[in-house]
Amino acid sequence: MTLRLLIATTNPGKLADLQSAAEELPVCIEPLPALRTIPAPEEDGETFEENAVLKAIYYSRFAPAEIVLADDSGLEVDALDGAPGVRSARFAADSGLVDSPDANDNTDVWNNMVLLQKLSGLAAEQRTARYRCVLAAARNGEVIATASGSVEGLILEAPHGTGGFGYDPLFYLPELDQTMADLDPAVKFSLSHRGRAFDELLPLLL
Repeated sequence: MTLRLLIATTNPGKLADLQSAAEELPVCIEPLPALRTIPAPEEDGETFEENAVLKAIYYSRFAPAEIVLADDSGLEVDALDGAPGVRSARFAADSGLVDSPDANDNTDVWNNMVLLQKLSGLAAEQRTARYRCVLAAARNGEVIATASGSVEGLILEAPHGTGGFGYDPLFYLPELDQTMADLDPAVKFSLSHRGRAFDELLPLLL
């Protein structure tokens, strides 16, 4: 029997990541129907887990009896005391770039630019960082399970690679000598924070 999971995300990169992970599994991953018409909840949690749980509970109420997944994820940079953290998607906006005419269309570009500015002049050994993800599953407004994953890396001084999304072109994996944006999607997911969280969560749902 195939397990059906609805994903509460409008981010095509996240959706593609999860769908690629489920290709060889008895799992069907689909976007939450009419998600773009549902008012988004305020993500006011102080941790990735709080925000993931908040979103999973909220969106599960719009799909009765279905299992709804929500994630909260982001980048933690040691030299920035863990920032941008839960504000990863809004890093540039928090720095005052909300009025830029390109801000809505090129959010990733702006976020990466702000990150590079804040780390300017730091040596490679001072540019340690990690991607962190928490996935939460809920049904009918109640949490079923949560899982987390992380991956360690370094922040480059310039972007490299054409794949991925978010901070992927700057997130360098020394053991592979590649950025997340260099990797084949299936390889990336197997190594990523989101892939590791998914691998931990799935046995709790099957």
